[in-house]
Amino acid sequence: MTKAGVSARTGMGQTCLALSVSALVVAISFGLTAQSAVARDVKKLAILTPEDPTDFGWNQQGFDAAKAVAEKMGLSFMPATGLGYGDVHPTLRELADDGASLIIAHASGYNAAAVEVGADKDVPVAIVDRPSDSKAGAVADYTLSGHEGAYLAGVLAAKTTRTKTVGIVVSGEPPAWNSQSAAFAQGVKATKAGVKILYAVIGPAAYADAPGGRRVTDSIIGAGADVIFGQGDGASFGMLQSVETKKSTAGGNVWFIDVIGDKSSIDKGHLLSSVVWNLEPVYAAMVEDLKADKFGTHPYAIQLADDSVRLLKTSHIPANVWAAVSDIRQQIIDGRLKIAPVWEAAAVRALMSSVTAP
Repeated sequence: MTKAGVSARTGMGQTCLALSVSALVVAISFGLTAQSAVARDVKKLAILTPEDPTDFGWNQQGFDAAKAVAEKMGLSFMPATGLGYGDVHPTLRELADDGASLIIAHASGYNAAAVEVGADKDVPVAIVDRPSDSKAGAVADYTLSGHEGAYLAGVLAAKTTRTKTVGIVVSGEPPAWNSQSAAFAQGVKATKAGVKILYAVIGPAAYADAPGGRRVTDSIIGAGADVIFGQGDGASFGMLQSVETKKSTAGGNVWFIDVIGDKSSIDKGHLLSSVVWNLEPVYAAMVEDLKADKFGTHPYAIQLADDSVRLLKTSHIPANVWAAVSDIRQQIIDGRLKIAPVWEAAAVRALMSSVTAP
C-alpha cells in the first residue's frame, strides 16, 4: 500500500473515531439529561404518625405542618395518624396506591418500612434518624435537631432552679432527643457552676407512656430537681401531671420545660417554657425539592435564625431572665457562640451528674 493510501485510511479512521466519540458524547449527554430530568409533579402529600395529633408535640407539630404546607401549595392532604409503633407496611402501600406524591414517615420506627415501600411503589419518602438511607430522588432524611433552643432552655433552667438540681426525663434516646438533652446540659453548665443534672430514661421507646412519664418524673423531683426538661410525646402529659402535683424538696413549685409544641393552653401554672419546632419550612422545602429534582440530595435543618426553633416565652419567666436568654440567643445566631449537636446516647449520658435508665 502506498504512503498516500495509508494516509488516506488513517485520515478516514481518525474521522470515524472523531464521529464515534462525538456520537458517544451526545448519547451520554442525552442520557444524563434524561436521567436528571426527573422532577416530580407533586399533587398529594401524605404523613404517617404513631400517635394522634393531639400531643402538642412531635405528632401534632408534624401533622399540623404537613396540613399547612398542603393547603398553601394546593396539594391533597393524606394523613394517617394513631398508627402505633408496629408494622406500617400496609398503610404505606395503601397511601402509595392512592396516589401519594410524597410520603412523610414521621417516626423513627417507620424508616425501614418507608424505604422498602417507597422503592417498591416508586414513591418518594421522607424519614427520620437514618441519614445513611438518603437517596437522590427517592429518600430524604430529616433528622432534625432543636439543640440551639435546648441550650437556651438549659440557660433558663439554671437561672430558675432554687435547689441547684435540674432533671431531664426522656421517653427514649433517638438522635433528636439526644441532641437536645446534651445542649440543655451544656447550657446549664455554662450558666451556673455546681448545678446537678439528673437524667432519666422512661424506656427504650416509651414515647406514649404517660404513666411511666409521671412515675419517672416523680422520682427525679424526689431526688431534688425543681426544673424538669421533658421529651416524651404522649409521655409528656405524665411528666406535666407530676410537676403539677409534686412540690420540690425546697417546698416550692416544680417547673416544666417542654419540647416541640406549646402546651400553654392547658398550663396550670407550671409550664416554664418549651423548645418549639416549626416543621412547615422543612416540609415545604421537600415539596419544592421534588419539583426541582433535588429531593434526597441534602439534609434539612431547623435553627434559631429563622425561628423554626424558638424558646417559648411565658409569663412565668422574669423579664431580666428572658433578657439574658435573648442575649445568648443572639450570640448563637451571630455565630459568636456555636453549639454542636451531640447525637450519641453515650456522649449525652457522660454530661450528666447521674443517669437512671432501664
